[in-house]
Amino acid sequence: MSSAPERRDFAATKQMKAVMFKYFTELSQASENGKKTAWCTSVGPAELLRSMGFEVYFPENHGAMLGATRMAPDLIPLANARGFSPDICSYLTSDIGSYLKGETPLQKMGLSGVPKADVLVFNTNQCRDVKDWFQWYAREWNVPCIGIHSPRAVGALDDSLFEYVAKQIESLIEPLEAVAGTKFDIDKLREIIALSKQCTELWKQVLEAAVAVPSPITFFDGTIQMGPAVVLRGHQDAIDFYEALVAELNQRVADGVGAVEGEKHRVYWEGMPIWGKLRDLSTQFLDLQACVVASTYCNSWIFDALDPVDPFGSMARAYSSIFICRSDDEKENYIQRMAEKYKIDGVIYHDAKTCPNNSNCRYEMPQRMREKLGKPYLVINGDLNDLRLYSEEQARTNIEAFAEQLVEA
Repeated sequence: MSSAPERRDFAATKQMKAVMFKYFTELSQASENGKKTAWCTSVGPAELLRSMGFEVYFPENHGAMLGATRMAPDLIPLANARGFSPDICSYLTSDIGSYLKGETPLQKMGLSGVPKADVLVFNTNQCRDVKDWFQWYAREWNVPCIGIHSPRAVGALDDSLFEYVAKQIESLIEPLEAVAGTKFDIDKLREIIALSKQCTELWKQVLEAAVAVPSPITFFDGTIQMGPAVVLRGHQDAIDFYEALVAELNQRVADGVGAVEGEKHRVYWEGMPIWGKLRDLSTQFLDLQACVVASTYCNSWIFDALDPVDPFGSMARAYSSIFICRSDDEKENYIQRMAEKYKIDGVIYHDAKTCPNNSNCRYEMPQRMREKLGKPYLVINGDLNDLRLYSEEQARTNIEAFAEQLVEA
């Protein structure tokens, strides 16, 4: 009897954990060190906030932690009881539930908990929920909530759109100066954007390593390794980590070492992760010798447009052209390019019940993409955080059937 394939961990993961622990520790100590804390949406103007001396906290990252630790299903009902619908973003409801109960995964790291915001800064390029989420805390703590209203379902990108967003970013400076107690420094912003640019270029190299056959990394690995790209853009620690990870991946490619032993099939994941089931799903695909080599989600933190020469314009370009902002035609073109680049054999769409903005299987897209790609697809019904909306047995059975289609294709 042959032994089950083993998951290949990364040596760099130890460094990643140390970097993330340092980040959360500095957040928890911000007020005692005389620093202000700004909450920021994950694709918000983090560079501007860092340039003005804020410690920057990303509650969507905390939401993912609540999902991955499977705390979310017990916390969501607390937010529902306060009037938040069960149908809205489960990052939002699990995070507010965490606040109401006073329980967070950060406490297991020996930290006191989530840092209180001195200001909350949103960007609606992802969804309207982030604004409602931040406004709740603004009312709770009586602190300012400011932000950027980005266009959605964008087709062709043009300068007028970018100018509209850039002006909104610039308009944040005055209220942020009032909170920070310092004056804005354009040279400091340029410095931070240059660091962000380095980070995003390295993160792109991490994900593009999966072009190799066999792939040295999976989507499930990417959801873990992406932490610094999300919360430490503009920080040298993120750059140092990704340089180490890229070197490790390059060595795997040179040695022909695949993340999935005996890789037979290459799959694209479209949509949000199912945070509480990452390990289970990773193991199932490993057993099926199918490698989920690429995803829309992990690529969401590649910001090619960032340019320290044009700080506000490039931030507007970078954060207004992400996948979630685009029209279906543009999304389909993107998936087609990714399928060709990564030599995809099939596509999995995650229909996340509480995340309609990042579920792209509700308006016939999978069927249209099957015609374009000639590849099988599977829709998995679930959610990013609320595991009550996910049937493990049904998903397992459907993935097994999908794998059989890949063999026959």
